Amino acid sequence: MSTVVGRDAPRQDSLAKVTGRARYGYDVSVAGMLHAKVLRSPHAHARVVSIDTTKAQNLKGVHAVLTRDHLEGIDPMCGAYVADQPFIALDTVRYVGEVVAAVAAVDERTALAALDLIDVQYEEMPEVSSVLDARRDDAPELFPTPPRAFVPQYGPGALAAVRTARNVSFEYRYTTGPVDTWRECEHVFTDTFAFSRMQHLHLEPFVSVAVAPVDEVEVWTSTQEPFQLRQELARIFNVPENTVQVHVEMLGGGFGAKTNCRTEPIAIRLSQLSGGRPVRYCLTTEEAFLTVSQHEAILTLTTGLAADGTFLARKSEVLLNAGAYSDYSPLVAEKAGYRMPGAYRWRHIDTVCQTVMTNTVPAGAFRGFGGTQATWANERQLDLIAARLGMDPLELRLKNVLELGERSVPGETPLDSNLALGLNLVADAIGYRERTHVDNRGMGIALACKDGGGMNKVSQARVTIDAVGNVYLHSALVEMGQGGHSALIQIVADVLRTNPGKIKYVSVDTHHSPFDSGTQSSSGIAVMGRAVKQAAEQARHKVLDFAAKELGLPADKLELRDWEVAAGGQVYPLTPLIHRVFGGTGYEFTADGHHKTDASAESAFETPCAFWEVAWAAAEVMVDPETGRVELLQLVISGDAGKVINALGARGQDEGAAVMGIGQALFEELRYEGSELLNGEALNYRVPMADDLPRSFVSITQEQGHGSGPFGSKGLGEGGMLPVPPAIAAAIADAVGAQISGLPMSPERVLTAIDRVHEHDCTAMTAGCPTASLKPPAEPS
Repeated sequence: MSTVVGRDAPRQDSLAKVTGRARYGYDVSVAGMLHAKVLRSPHAHARVVSIDTTKAQNLKGVHAVLTRDHLEGIDPMCGAYVADQPFIALDTVRYVGEVVAAVAAVDERTALAALDLIDVQYEEMPEVSSVLDARRDDAPELFPTPPRAFVPQYGPGALAAVRTARNVSFEYRYTTGPVDTWRECEHVFTDTFAFSRMQHLHLEPFVSVAVAPVDEVEVWTSTQEPFQLRQELARIFNVPENTVQVHVEMLGGGFGAKTNCRTEPIAIRLSQLSGGRPVRYCLTTEEAFLTVSQHEAILTLTTGLAADGTFLARKSEVLLNAGAYSDYSPLVAEKAGYRMPGAYRWRHIDTVCQTVMTNTVPAGAFRGFGGTQATWANERQLDLIAARLGMDPLELRLKNVLELGERSVPGETPLDSNLALGLNLVADAIGYRERTHVDNRGMGIALACKDGGGMNKVSQARVTIDAVGNVYLHSALVEMGQGGHSALIQIVADVLRTNPGKIKYVSVDTHHSPFDSGTQSSSGIAVMGRAVKQAAEQARHKVLDFAAKELGLPADKLELRDWEVAAGGQVYPLTPLIHRVFGGTGYEFTADGHHKTDASAESAFETPCAFWEVAWAAAEVMVDPETGRVELLQLVISGDAGKVINALGARGQDEGAAVMGIGQALFEELRYEGSELLNGEALNYRVPMADDLPRSFVSITQEQGHGSGPFGSKGLGEGGMLPVPPAIAAAIADAVGAQISGLPMSPERVLTAIDRVHEHDCTAMTAGCPTASLKPPAEPS
């Protein structure tokens, strides 16, 4: 029986955080450390004609200057599948803010002064800032010479290719089910939706401290993926991987931004050019806006239904704005495309997702990883279809939703949540079926379902117990505010029947921590948790086997509790037994654990998903029809944890994600005028404030018990963000009849939608997006 798991145990890092003792990458300081600053391009698209750094190099206090001319023996190109982004500009700059030169000096003031002395001559070239313009035949081509690229092998129904159209760096396709299903459709609807681009806005900046003498690299950095980063750095600097050591302290937020190479290569190269001196490279908040963002998207869905509203066929076309470089865009395209069917049952699915290059900030991993874009379009079109068919949106969902144990597509993991149960739960919690349409109030419901745990995710862990019962947990799961370390400690404490306060989470360091693919995809509990539990169980077995031998008792008759073994009413302290055998030097019991989802030739990817991350949302709003202002009155958010490890932590993950969803729904957007970013600083970037939270904000953590993680648990963290925007959009439609197709739902956009309803007297018309309903003779083109 669980004694620790499920409780609201104090977080392992809470005291350190509230007393200021918590150590982040930002806090790392090394004796003799230099400070780096970078010069950024003022142009969106230009040829770099020349760079003169003579005056900067001669400035007192400057130890190194880095440009394209200082990359001998280095492969500067980065990017998942498509390696098109140099960590410092080469012949061409492709967005405003791209790094052109870097300086390491005795302090930041001197480094900034040196940047002013660098003379860069540019030759401007035509630019393109939108995905639609970028795909035109006459658009300037951002990469006339194809970059190095790799296309993985997929399972049945999936395929990908690079450079399939002008300025398209990567294209993912997925198809399953008989194409002639379209002939059976009584209704076919086509709608287009726009998804806005957010900034991660993590509180801790991108920061690295590097020490790189000859043939060695040691770096303290703010990353979610220490081992993947180690591999990339070894490749970039052409050194053996075992000469690269990555240290990771606590992260002050990540949300996907702290993946891929960010500040590390520049800090390392400047250290090398400075004779191995330590170099600290820390970005400002404003510079983070120029580093990576979420993907803006245009999504067109064609959906075929039977006369009674049963879903039959779905065709999806998704355009992701990748920005100037590919970064993680191909991986996001895979997931955005794969997640387009949503939480519903289909006989035929046909999806294509393209990543389109523009002269804007590169887009990369972001909380939800393609699921946010897919859920917005999926749930919005479902509401539009319900309005056209005269059905209640909740009932249309319940009619078509996948059932527990059902497979969404062939070869995938069976669904591990009861989706209908969750829909009814949030509907009842907000009073959806009893709602009355007064005072321009309305309610909406949405559902999100995404494959979780990452593709081919591998996690290893180690548990060590010393002679007096202190426990050391070695795991490369990165703590970035989600409470992962505390939850893993609770799992170990439960298995070993010990006080969580006796367990130490050992700092993450690639020379000593067991391997892990990275802290992403909500995999901390469902994947790493299984490795940790296995390691703890193996350590417990070793302890009990030792005690059984020394006591002359069967191991299966012994129980471990508080560093004592009990049998037949007798209790035997372990420390004296250990000292009797090993003497005063003591001993350590050590065991390893490992988990990886089994590969499957039937899966579209290398493996089926580790679990399904599911979230439900219900919202009530009041809309001012004169101004378009939306007031969020109630929000109910619910996720299925399978089995809660830490109740407060689970609640925090769902509520934090929901607040990001509120931001996406109503406020947040990177605003561009052409290729110029207008609100690229914290002062001008609108996020939800305390006053924006609803009067009633309820989170319900379900424990349906079907998860594959420890004790039946599943991952949480991303799902709670996904259904919030479509739930709010549905509530607006319920209140004033205006259907919104784009994000954020600003007063201007809402007012435009209201005016359109009045002009056309048609609540089934999407603002700015024409719709169609017909019975086709065959599959739509």
